[in-house]
Amino acid sequence: MEENKLSIQNEISNGDIKNLIYTIRGKQVMLDSDVAMLYNYETKKVNQSVKRNIDRFPERFCFQLTEDEFSNLRSQIVTLNKNNVNENSEINSLRSQFATLNENIGRGKHRKYLPYVFTEQGIAMLSGILKSEVAVQVSIKIMDAFVEMRKFIGINKILFEKVITIENKMNKKFIEQDKKFDMIFNQLQHEESIKQRIFFEGQIYDAYSLIVDIIKRANKKILIIDNYIDDSVLKMLAKKKKNVEVVILTSNKSNIQNIDIQKFNKEYPILKIAKTNKFHDRFIVIDNKDMYHLGASIKDLGKKCFGINKIEDKEIIEKIINI
Repeated sequence: MEENKLSIQNEISNGDIKNLIYTIRGKQVMLDSDVAMLYNYETKKVNQSVKRNIDRFPERFCFQLTEDEFSNLRSQIVTLNKNNVNENSEINSLRSQFATLNENIGRGKHRKYLPYVFTEQGIAMLSGILKSEVAVQVSIKIMDAFVEMRKFIGINKILFEKVITIENKMNKKFIEQDKKFDMIFNQLQHEESIKQRIFFEGQIYDAYSLIVDIIKRANKKILIIDNYIDDSVLKMLAKKKKNVEVVILTSNKSNIQNIDIQKFNKEYPILKIAKTNKFHDRFIVIDNKDMYHLGASIKDLGKKCFGINKIEDKEIIEKIINI
């Protein structure tokens, strides 16, 4: 039986897994049943593992679908199957093989509850909890598919490979393994995760979320350089930590009113805006040490393809701050 499991796992390609990735709430996710199929687990046991470790699965890692979302997803799957008969036949064949294996060991086919879905971060966390050789091997393929689907530059893949490497070196005793996994994964979560990102047209929420994450990292000061600021940027800055100072350098072309600044300062002090014509590009500087170069104005995030890059050269950061 174990040989049958491994042979089926070996048949899975990135193309197969990409057909199991759907876009829900602006995020790319996989259904719990498909994750369970690939890991050769029961869906119920996968979700039970999540519930036992619920503190490791915030909503950006895993969330339950609503009835409308599940209904729309089923319609989407039916449409995809009709339009891509040859491609999806491989997945259907794969599902049939897993179903046969599950029947042979007495697993149930039906579910009573709305499904959960996992983002790529949730997949990474799940692999460490299931403690299965098959789960580890398949997780690598799943993460590769997420990277390819979302046009990542490899950041998530590198992070996941670190986790897998650490897992392989851990003691076989589960209690000790849990302690080491928690320690290392928490450390990786606090490391710099944004170095180079590309966003494509329509990825408005993803781009917005990334900028908000950068803003939330500031402990003392945020410097924004952008010639086309409007009140949408103030909505992002409202997510900053309390008492973090904000300085915006912009041009006369900015569509932001003094009344907007005054209202913002009453609730989220301190915001200062200065007009300058010294800059063409857009930058965000966090605590005078971390600087990001934006290929588009903050107000236009997600409207066209653009990139965000972290500037590592400290001398360049100093020059920008002191202009």
